[in-house]
Amino acid sequence: MVGTKENIIIKVEKNSIAEELGIEPGDILVSINDQEVKDVFDYRYLINDEYIEIVIKTVQGEECRAEIEKDFDEDLGIVFEVGLMDSAKSCTNKCIFCFIDQLPKGMRETLYFKDDDGRLSFLQGNYITFTNMKKADIDRMVFYHLSPINISVQTTDLELRKKMLNNKNADKVLEHIKTLAEAGIEMNFQIVLCKGVNDRDILEKSIADLSVFMPKARSLSIVPVGITRYREGLYPMEPFEKEDCINVIEIVEKWQKKLKKEYDSSFVFVSDEFYLTAERALPSYESYEDFPQIENGVGMITLMEEEFSGYYKELKENKELKKQVSVGTGIAAFKFIDSLCKKIMIKYPRVEIKVVPIKNNFFGGKISVSGLICGCDIIEQLKNEHLGDYLCLPKNLLRSGEDTLLDDITIDDIEKALNVKVRITGDTGESFIRAILD
Repeated sequence: MVGTKENIIIKVEKNSIAEELGIEPGDILVSINDQEVKDVFDYRYLINDEYIEIVIKTVQGEECRAEIEKDFDEDLGIVFEVGLMDSAKSCTNKCIFCFIDQLPKGMRETLYFKDDDGRLSFLQGNYITFTNMKKADIDRMVFYHLSPINISVQTTDLELRKKMLNNKNADKVLEHIKTLAEAGIEMNFQIVLCKGVNDRDILEKSIADLSVFMPKARSLSIVPVGITRYREGLYPMEPFEKEDCINVIEIVEKWQKKLKKEYDSSFVFVSDEFYLTAERALPSYESYEDFPQIENGVGMITLMEEEFSGYYKELKENKELKKQVSVGTGIAAFKFIDSLCKKIMIKYPRVEIKVVPIKNNFFGGKISVSGLICGCDIIEQLKNEHLGDYLCLPKNLLRSGEDTLLDDITIDDIEKALNVKVRITGDTGESFIRAILD
């Protein structure tokens, strides 16, 4: 069967099979072994053979068939215009906690796209709800054995899940999880916790129901709902206060002890925000096991502190190095970042480091994490500050691979507005120290 969708080639790798065949950018992959190539997983599956036949439509419009003998898992060396070789599936849920629905108008168009695509879950670690997938989509996940898959559960109270996602198909989640578990596919789960909605007894039920799928269920993260000031007309949400966070931590720690004993894994973890708001000490480095939910802010501070301490021990004192540095961070992590900088100044007494907490006025004061800081707030709050030789900002406030913040302000814009050089601190404790001292 010859496909009708155009898989446009934008690059041919050097010394590859595709280059040897004379394939060029602009050519189109029509079929492999006379089968339609719907997306990147079809492509990867179909080329995994020692003999294949491909049909290419050249830029001139001519269709050419090529017979290829190669190693079993050898790639053809083709890069496609669309990474998925298909458009990402969008989300049709109207979740009461959706952060995208809380964005103001007039921002970059791509910020408003809600994906709910199992392929992106496998490729990029995105979370899916299953509600926007057909049985054929789930069958393909099983067929290609896409593992691990990240699933946004919210609650295993199925009637409540339908209400939280505003989707009548949201009550099939446990069936789909069971299908994946039986197929040997590993899964990570996420619960966006909403005060008075899916917390307390309902949270306990969700942890209990999901832990049944261990060990194929690798981990579960509990993260607080993000609440911006742009919630007019949306479901009323309240932020988690100190006592609420203590309750969440106590529930999770109880289950961690139980599951650690039964499965030798804590399984369920809460994001750092809960500990910071509860004013509780963060768990030890060992308690996070292999940090399975680090991208959800689970154990991020503990990991950074461990890495910082390891590199800090290697640093030799230097009383000659002299400089003034400013470090911008979110309200939530201010005390932690300030404590690290104070340690640096002990070994480097002539290095003056000023840590500045940036209040998130753009999204509202209830958002305190550094990853959602916008350029306009950095400029407005630091324009009258003496920032020294340079300003250090965390990497997580930038779009992946770019130098642009959420409000489309770039690092270059910040440097010009504040008349200071900006350095981006990396993901590790060592890179944090290096950005300040090097």
